[in-house]
Amino acid sequence: MTDTAFPDHEFLTVKELAELLRLKERKVYDLAASGAVPCSRATGKLLFPADEIRIWIDSAKSGGKDGSAAGPTNRPLIMPGSHDPLLDWAIRQSRCGLATFHDGSLDGLERFVRGEGVAAGLHIHDELSDKWNVPAVSKSAAGQNAVLVSFATRRRGLVVRPDMPAPSGLSDLAGRRIVPRQNGSGTDTLFRHLAAREGLSLSGFDMAEVARTEDEAVEMVRRGEADAAFGLEAVARGYGLDFVPILDEEFALLVDRKAWFEPPMKTLVKFCTSQMFKARADTYGGYDVDELGTNVWNA
Repeated sequence: MTDTAFPDHEFLTVKELAELLRLKERKVYDLAASGAVPCSRATGKLLFPADEIRIWIDSAKSGGKDGSAAGPTNRPLIMPGSHDPLLDWAIRQSRCGLATFHDGSLDGLERFVRGEGVAAGLHIHDELSDKWNVPAVSKSAAGQNAVLVSFATRRRGLVVRPDMPAPSGLSDLAGRRIVPRQNGSGTDTLFRHLAAREGLSLSGFDMAEVARTEDEAVEMVRRGEADAAFGLEAVARGYGLDFVPILDEEFALLVDRKAWFEPPMKTLVKFCTSQMFKARADTYGGYDVDELGTNVWNA
């Protein structure tokens, strides 16, 4: 690798990439033609996305002789992990070819490590460091050829029925019927931490049936099957329910490096930079997608 400074603009030209890698420009054209390096073609010119080039270079440094790190190969085109309404919509709207399996952040992290998906949606809070996702991922996925990228900051709080007095916090829900989430989900883990911090025992809550997605949890409140859910502002607004904000959480994608450059993930990521996606995030409310695609951890 070279000591040449990495350009600070969004795209690299053939000449800039050649200088960075200390290769002839002809070799850069060959790499682009073979699909070995991430690139795009605009107005007849080859351009190389700087963020993807950084990840491509890091992946070459992280492994053995062939530049590959340890980890499963031939991953299925599935994204396990936590459910996010905006991500779920983007996967379908982009027609990227990915399937989803939503059963919580910790389940998704375990499945990713076992090679059961190309990416996993996560929002795992570490109580000791008060940080999101990185502590859990760095512990469980250190041997993977993977990168953790930001997807969105989401506003989470209490979703309540319109005819119910607005609670000021979790303690006001004592004796109320609450929608629980499955064990191993980021939401369940966070709810337990916050309840313990306030000195609340979960036995003081009347628990309804377990909901496995954000939409399902809020839908149960709308149907009158529960008084409240620990849910997202975006979903509460979609169902016309009252919302009491508690915190902003970081939702991220743990992605296999090889899969990042292949058509399904490239299609999804490209769609998530579109005006249609940004407009949808604004319409939902409770989302901040300004840091989408930012690299927050490397294996």
